[in-house]
Amino acid sequence: MNQPVSPAQVFASHIIAELASYGSEFWVAPGARSQALAIAAAQVPNQLHVRIDERSLGFSALGKAVFGELQVLITTSGTAVANLHPAVLEAHHSGIPLILLTADRPLELRGVGSNQTTNQVGIFSDAVSECIDVQAPTIEDIANLPEQAAMLVSRAVSLAVGKKQPIQLNLQFREPLSASEPNAAKILKTLSRKHVQNQSESIVEMVLSNQAVIVAGAGSEEFADEINALGLPVFAEPSSGVRHLSNSVIGYRFVLDDDLAKQIDQVIVYGKPTLSRPVIALLRSGVKVMVRPSRMGEFKIPSDAEVIESIIETTVDATSWLDKWHSRAQELMSVGTDALDRRSIVEKVWQLGSDDVLVLGASQMIRVADLYAPRNKARIWANRGLAGIDGTIATATGIALATKGTTRALMGDLTFLHDVGSLVIDPVDGELNLQLVVVNDNGGKIFDALEVKQTVATDVFSRVFRTGQDFKIDSLASAFGWKYLLVENVADLEKALLFSGRVIIEIKLANQE
Repeated sequence: MNQPVSPAQVFASHIIAELASYGSEFWVAPGARSQALAIAAAQVPNQLHVRIDERSLGFSALGKAVFGELQVLITTSGTAVANLHPAVLEAHHSGIPLILLTADRPLELRGVGSNQTTNQVGIFSDAVSECIDVQAPTIEDIANLPEQAAMLVSRAVSLAVGKKQPIQLNLQFREPLSASEPNAAKILKTLSRKHVQNQSESIVEMVLSNQAVIVAGAGSEEFADEINALGLPVFAEPSSGVRHLSNSVIGYRFVLDDDLAKQIDQVIVYGKPTLSRPVIALLRSGVKVMVRPSRMGEFKIPSDAEVIESIIETTVDATSWLDKWHSRAQELMSVGTDALDRRSIVEKVWQLGSDDVLVLGASQMIRVADLYAPRNKARIWANRGLAGIDGTIATATGIALATKGTTRALMGDLTFLHDVGSLVIDPVDGELNLQLVVVNDNGGKIFDALEVKQTVATDVFSRVFRTGQDFKIDSLASAFGWKYLLVENVADLEKALLFSGRVIIEIKLANQE
């Protein structure tokens, strides 16, 4: 019995094959309206990941995109699309290219109460650099669909990679929604391997003050050579990617309240600094601020900051100025102890191999890392585009899929609990070396440093802000098939960090200030 021709499958197969020719990888959550896309993605040899939760899928794809190829996300219509929004927002603000293939009802089924139908056009607002609403293919379109798919994909990939942003292709499909032909793998064999060229930057020589400093926020790693060559003191956040440089000042936060900081007259900002109120206060203090736009966009604090689009070179010798910062920071940093505290946890988890990656959740621990993380050349990632706690486990899982060594994620108990659904294991992903180090201090310790703690009554603060939860991490680990280790001292932590596979390491610091 001959199967009816499905324009949806023809179009979907060519779209997937074109995307695969760029080396893209695919992420699919099950759904009816998107079935042609899912079938085609399962046919090509490119890596395919399947998730049951679109929110977790989105963050896992984001994590894979940090160190891997271009990631393509496939969802059915309705709330499935909306569940991508947190990850799309983070990708937008972090400058991570993603391509979203969101299946949709055709025009005639919109606005009439049709099941699982909402306005998907513009659902991500400006979090995608472009949303292309593509009309449903028809039988009459069959001959033109290969060319249409090639042009559509070429445009989407160029926009995503060139702008380092998510792109949405909202694809309308009519029944029949799928067929066994054409086979996307066969189409792929007829296509050549494609690449997107990146533009090079020009160079500008500037006269800088010998009392200038560099603030390096998240996303600064792309400027590592430039920052190193300038030789100025660097205030490098933990996820900056340049903390290992010899001119990065470990303990700089302690010096910002010192008289030495009052001598600063110029600041060059790389990436997106988000962790320190004293750093933001410095930028607003009237010093001259210059900003190098990164993949995370322009950081315009203060509003009159000068934007520098070219690579900065200078002949200024700041050796003496840098030595003063190193010396003063060492004087002001307290000496560590043998106790299992936040500082010792940071110092231990920072000991990584060259193939390893450390993922930092948006908790108190990343702020402790800003104070004490050593000058190790470690690969670090944190979702600092919006600095939310959402999707940390999923992001770490995506990174683990993209890298060879161990992926280690450091987070608080609420960050862990917020993404506990991402503990689900897809057997097809294979064995991963993924360690989740959970510092359990019974709630949001980060709020202790905010004004609100002195503003409201203790019981209100505890219920509304700290929000400590009574849950058993060991039971969750068992339920999801992870190895569980409870750490009670530094020696325990050192041993726990040697375990491979999927491991949850819990450190209870509930009574520690």
